[in-house]
Amino acid sequence: MGRFKRHWKAWLIGAIALGLLAFVGGPWFYINVLSEPPAQELALREGQQQGGGDAVPVDGTWTVSEGSQAGYRVKEILFGQNTTAVGRTGKVTGTVALSGTQITSGTVTVDMGSVATDKSGRDAQFRDNIMSVSQFPTSTFALQGPVDFGSVPAAGQKVTVKAAGQLTLRGVSKPVQPELSVVRTGDTIQVQTSIPVVFADYSIPDPGVPGIDIEDNGLIEILLNLKKAP
Repeated sequence: MGRFKRHWKAWLIGAIALGLLAFVGGPWFYINVLSEPPAQELALREGQQQGGGDAVPVDGTWTVSEGSQAGYRVKEILFGQNTTAVGRTGKVTGTVALSGTQITSGTVTVDMGSVATDKSGRDAQFRDNIMSVSQFPTSTFALQGPVDFGSVPAAGQKVTVKAAGQLTLRGVSKPVQPELSVVRTGDTIQVQTSIPVVFADYSIPDPGVPGIDIEDNGLIEILLNLKKAP
């Protein structure tokens, strides 16, 4: 009988240890082995920064074109393991007006219902409970004043300037001052920016769910390929 009790206790301790190992090691294995690493931050392509081809005159209206992207980046703790959620969409529209050395106006609109990550469950939570896309289908960024480069950037030259704008998320608009990185090559102007946001500022509910803690802030990432309108 005593031998049976000892075996039973050993089995119970082993089962508990295996359970703890699965609880801790399972998420680690899932995040670090089974899942793809998070996408890199949106950035100007290296080739775009090196120039090539004659740049078209900048004056006029430029349209957001194919290859543009927008999305979000936020840090998560998944059952004790640190990870990063990255959502992206190519459904981005808008126009930018340039005159001389200035961007005189610009508006970008993002289709929030099409923003996707590598997890369908996370995307459903994002659409239905966090961003309520049925009520707020789009988000926008609009310049609130001209942005002056000082001089017209040479073809292939990367320029970074501060901009005053208004960001609208979930129907709430707030002033923001992001840095815009700009490079023009041939018939394309590329613009990149990352805008820090605190979710509560935009009445975005706590995105966390049981077992997953999400930071109360994140980044809005935008990369635009602009083509001159006819």
